[in-house]
Amino acid sequence: MWWKTTSVILLIYAIVAGLLVPLKPGIDRVSPDSALTGSRLDMQIHGYNTWYSRGNTADIRVWLQYDSLRAVAGTDIRVISDTTLAVSFQLPTTLPDGGESDMLNLIVSHPTDGVSLLPSALEIEADTSASSSAANWTDNPVEKLHVVRDFSYPYRNVIYETIRNTYFHVPMWFALMFMFLVSVVYSIKYLTRPDETSDQKAVAFTETGLLFGLLGLTTGMLWAHYAWGKAWSNDIKQLMTAVALLVYAAYFILRASFDEPEKGARLAAVYNIFAFSSLVPLLYIVPRLFASLHPGATGNPAFGSQDLDNTMRLVFYPSIIGFILLGVWIANIRYRILRIQQLADDQD
Repeated sequence: MWWKTTSVILLIYAIVAGLLVPLKPGIDRVSPDSALTGSRLDMQIHGYNTWYSRGNTADIRVWLQYDSLRAVAGTDIRVISDTTLAVSFQLPTTLPDGGESDMLNLIVSHPTDGVSLLPSALEIEADTSASSSAANWTDNPVEKLHVVRDFSYPYRNVIYETIRNTYFHVPMWFALMFMFLVSVVYSIKYLTRPDETSDQKAVAFTETGLLFGLLGLTTGMLWAHYAWGKAWSNDIKQLMTAVALLVYAAYFILRASFDEPEKGARLAAVYNIFAFSSLVPLLYIVPRLFASLHPGATGNPAFGSQDLDNTMRLVFYPSIIGFILLGVWIANIRYRILRIQQLADDQD
C-alpha cells in the first residue's frame, strides 16, 4: 500500500538527513571565564565546527554583551587556528546597573561561519579599587552581523552532535501515543460490541506501543549518557516513563491470568482504558511539577524556536509521520499473526 512506501521513504530521509547534515558553527568555551571590571581581558575563544582562518580577519567582530542594548566590543582579534580566536577587551569600571557581579554573553560574527553565541560566557565582578577607564558600555553596539544561510542544525552546548537524536527519540513517543490511542479505541469498541477482531487489534497496537516505549526509553538513556553523564539518573521523567511502561506491561499479565479468554479480554479492555488515562499524567503532567534535567520540566523548558528551528522541522515532522506509519505497519503484521494463531487454535 502507498502508506507503507511513504513510511519507508520518510524514515530513510530522516535517517540520512538527520545523521549527515552538519551543525552550525558554535562556541564551545572561553578562557578565562571570569574577570573584574576595569581590567583588560585577554580571552581565547574555542569554537566548534568553525573556520576562523577563512576570510579576512578584519571582518571578524566580537562582543561581550550585557543585555540587548549594552555591550563591549573586542579589539586586537587574532586567529590562532580554525577553532581558536584570541581577542582583547577593556572592561568598563562598573556594571551598568551598579551590581556586584553578572554574566555576559559572547557574540562572534564571522564572514564564513556567521553569528555564534555563547550565553553566560563570562562572569564579571565589580572591582571597587579599579582605576577609571575610557572604556564604556556602548548602546546598541551589536550591528552589521554576518548572516550565513545554509541547511544546518543549530549548535547547542552540552548536547552537541546528540541533537540529532531529536529525530529518533522524540518521534518514538509520538508513535507510542498514537499506538496506545488506537489500542484504547479498539478496547472501547470491544466493550460495546465484543468481537475477536477488536480485541486482537487492541492487543497488537498495545504491543507495538510498548515496543516504541522501550525504544524511546533506550534512546533517551543513550542521550542522557552523553548529555547528563550517565544513562540513568533517577530523573523524574525517566522514573515516570518506567512506571508508564510497567502499567502497560501489566495489561498483558492481566490477560494471561484468566483461563477464560473472553473474561480476560473484557477485563483487559477495561484496564486498557485506565492505562491510557494514566499515560498523560505520568508522561506530561507529573514531570512538569518537579525539577528535571529533561526539557519540558520545571526549570528546564522544552525545545523552543531557537532549538527546533526551521531546518530541524524539515526532518523532525517527516520523522514523526514515518515512525507512526511504521508503527501501524508493525501492528497490522502483529494482528495478522494473532489472527492466524487463533484460526490454528480453532482447528485443533
